[in-house]
Amino acid sequence: MHDPQRTMANILEVATREFGEKGLAGARIDAIADATHTSKRMIYYYFGSKEGLYLAVLEEAYRRMRANEASLHLDDLPPEEALRRLVAYTFDHHRLNEPYIRLVMSENIHRGEYLARSRVIQDLNVPAITAVRALYERGVAQGVFRPGLDPLDLHAAISALAFFNVSNRHTFDLIFKCDSTVPDVVQRRRANAVEMIVRFVRADPPRSSA
Repeated sequence: MHDPQRTMANILEVATREFGEKGLAGARIDAIADATHTSKRMIYYYFGSKEGLYLAVLEEAYRRMRANEASLHLDDLPPEEALRRLVAYTFDHHRLNEPYIRLVMSENIHRGEYLARSRVIQDLNVPAITAVRALYERGVAQGVFRPGLDPLDLHAAISALAFFNVSNRHTFDLIFKCDSTVPDVVQRRRANAVEMIVRFVRADPPRSSA
């Protein structure tokens, strides 16, 4: 029996790899159709055009990431522990989802042209900043985090530390003759990312009057 939702999900999964590997210009709808055992006509029926499929892939990538962030239950943890979990999750997500990183890089090459057409991308990403703001403000209220930081800047810092390890891995490893995929290296950089963010946000300890 034909299942439209399952078919669309399969197309999106394959298209994520195709667009992530080759970008919008290099990706081929024929290749996506062959890999999903569908037809170009069916893909265009569901997504309208190649650009429509590309936008749907972008939206789905953000949707999955935000859904996973919501499952972290940060509100149930003390502020510092919650922040550590969020940074570690972001680092792991990016490391294990290179097509997502390549998609974001591709869309930045297009200067956000296609995401600008999305009717849902803002709503998808508002919860991310809301969660960071709630976490940060809770930490400030408890005296754990220092006041005066912008939650959007904090979100950007977390993203940057996680993103670079994937986006620049090939050039970085080539130039410095190292291997960023070695488990010990991955774990060290993951721990470093967590510690850098926590130390950046953590409140200064009270000075002794002695």
